[in-house]
Amino acid sequence: MASNLDNVIAAISDPTRRAIIRRLARGPARISDLAAPFPMSLTGFCKHVRVLERAGLVRRTRHGRENTLEFSAEPLRGVAQWLFKYEPFWNARLDRLESFFTEKKEK
Repeated sequence: MASNLDNVIAAISDPTRRAIIRRLARGPARISDLAAPFPMSLTGFCKHVRVLERAGLVRRTRHGRENTLEFSAEPLRGVAQWLFKYEPFWNARLDRLESFFTEKKEK
């Protein structure tokens, strides 16, 4: 079974799902309203929603026949923590690059 980090990274790798997250970051919305701007069937859109739900990025509430989605940012914290582990690596590389250009400019 894939870790939740894997599920979250897979979920945010798709531009449609990132657009859904961007919209839901402004507040909850009905699935039909969210799907309207996308050039795909509601069935296709709901497949994207299920990927986001599996990753824990979206919560669904049902009120009769109406489904409302709400963004849950907590799973992105794990992605951020994973990325920050590589910050020293990139800082070292950028420091060397800066030194290279500084030395070249001084010559």
